[in-house]
Amino acid sequence: MSLLWLRKWSVAVVAAMVLMPSLAAAQATPPNGGPRVDGALTDALNRQPKERAAAIIQIVPGGETAVQKRIAALGRKITGQFVNIRGIGTQLNRAELAALVADPAVAHVSLDAPVHAHALIGADSLMTLDLVRADLGSVAKGVTGNGVGIAIIDSGISGGIPDIKGQVAAFYDFTQGGKAVQAYDDYGHGTHIAATIASSGQQNAYLYQGIAPKARLIGLKVLDKNGSGSTSAVIAALQFATTNKAALGIDIINLSLGHPIYESAKTDPLVLAVEAAIRSGIVVVVSAGNHGTNPDTGLVGYGGITSPGNAPSAITVGAANTSATLNRSDDFVAPYSSRGPSWIDGYAKPDLVAPGHRIVADIDFKSTLYVNYPTWQVVPPLVGGKYIRLSGSSMSAGVASGVVALVIEANRTALLPDGTRKAPLNPYAVKAILQYSATPLANADTMSQGAGEINADGAIALTRALDTRTTPWGVAPVTLASTFGLEIDPWSQALVAGSAKVGNLTPGLAISGSNIVWGENIVWGENIVWGENIVWGENIVWGENIVWGENIVWGENIVWGENIVWSENIVWGENIVWGENIVWGENIVWGENIVWGENIVWGESTVDGKDGAL
Repeated sequence: MSLLWLRKWSVAVVAAMVLMPSLAAAQATPPNGGPRVDGALTDALNRQPKERAAAIIQIVPGGETAVQKRIAALGRKITGQFVNIRGIGTQLNRAELAALVADPAVAHVSLDAPVHAHALIGADSLMTLDLVRADLGSVAKGVTGNGVGIAIIDSGISGGIPDIKGQVAAFYDFTQGGKAVQAYDDYGHGTHIAATIASSGQQNAYLYQGIAPKARLIGLKVLDKNGSGSTSAVIAALQFATTNKAALGIDIINLSLGHPIYESAKTDPLVLAVEAAIRSGIVVVVSAGNHGTNPDTGLVGYGGITSPGNAPSAITVGAANTSATLNRSDDFVAPYSSRGPSWIDGYAKPDLVAPGHRIVADIDFKSTLYVNYPTWQVVPPLVGGKYIRLSGSSMSAGVASGVVALVIEANRTALLPDGTRKAPLNPYAVKAILQYSATPLANADTMSQGAGEINADGAIALTRALDTRTTPWGVAPVTLASTFGLEIDPWSQALVAGSAKVGNLTPGLAISGSNIVWGENIVWGENIVWGENIVWGENIVWGENIVWGENIVWGENIVWGENIVWSENIVWGENIVWGENIVWGENIVWGENIVWGENIVWGESTVDGKDGAL
């Protein structure tokens, strides 16, 4: 996402998430016993009541035929069928929306929000991918992501770059209805992500080799040449990936895009589609967003997570700046990286952070980003290829997807002492392994970094130490620390999650039940009991209400340190009052209209040429 923060928040669409049991119940039964409309769609139609807005309609079980007939009676066409969320797409004006909401077969109606990629430009030392791989501790671990399938839902993947051409196994264009075509990327963002994950590095003597260079890539294009798209296109791509998981060998989905949180995760169609993909067995990696700082004051703020980064089951990744060194003592959470808690639901996000600052990777020289922003171009010390530097949680998500591919291969290839293979990891277990082995960063709280910075060395070691055939799992001796540069950094040995329930990490099962089983204990380390309630070390009680350390009381209201009171209205430090309207410092008034400083953006993408933010 962009450093233009909430001004572009209205045009960014975040990755989709996985449906936990509580969200499944919300999908089947209309919230509060009746249909609802998200505020963004209402606002859009109130501004122009006679104009039509693109909408996504969720339907109660068995109500599909009735809703389709009602839409036909209104003279509207169905623009998309989304079985993964029991929904359809159409266009409605205000009167048509009112008629549709009156139908008891309609569960919820949401804006088909614009989507955009999450990337921006930095201003200091470059991070070549060989340095990123070394910083992750993944070098010489014997895994390359070989055979692991990663679907990249983005602006496409260039089919003409030798570094990644051989890794592209399939390509479908959802800006053209999802048809199979030759791989291409007219914007460039998706190619940068693809190269970060799986570039072979053959064009540059492996200086820019990806995190998992032997992974298989499946391109699902949803963004156009300007980096813009729609929520419905992302949902369609998620549905396609879920349906064709086995046929295309999809193990991971990377979503380095998003939109503002307009409604609860329980009804957000993008979140529901992500959760459905995770329930099917696919690990979904999502960018957290780049709304961590106020662009006018430069102050770091909280609550900037975008949708679907608020999906409980997704691996939501923020951006870390490694200071272009191998030591982690000088790593820090990038100021622009979105912090939690998630808006409306108050989930603890991100789940972790990964290198995402000034990442250099391949790009097609004909793509919009390369042509329009020549100062972003990088001339490598070796001849061959075109490269661009980008920063943001988009890049961090790509790095994390590469690490997930290494973990999956480590699980598939490791032999147990008796010569047998391990049982496969489900998406929830992969997320837990990444968090448990992450290395916490100094001077960063949980809402900024989650469990800490991703640690490929630790995640691979922990995966190889697990015997996933047993219940509870067996755990071979493993050192709970990793070496980075000249330092030895301890693992977090912790989990961070929203309000989702977590249960047994047993092979082949979604997480359900009352507790986590790790080794021989029904606790994780000495700190967690996780069932109906959570007790986390000395700091968290999580049931009906939350007490978090000394600073947060989270139940009917939130008090966060000295700055937030969150109930009917929000008072955030000196800058925000959020009730009927928003007053944000000197720049925002948000009631029926948005006034944001001198710039107003609602629904269309912009690029700030001064700082290069996307």
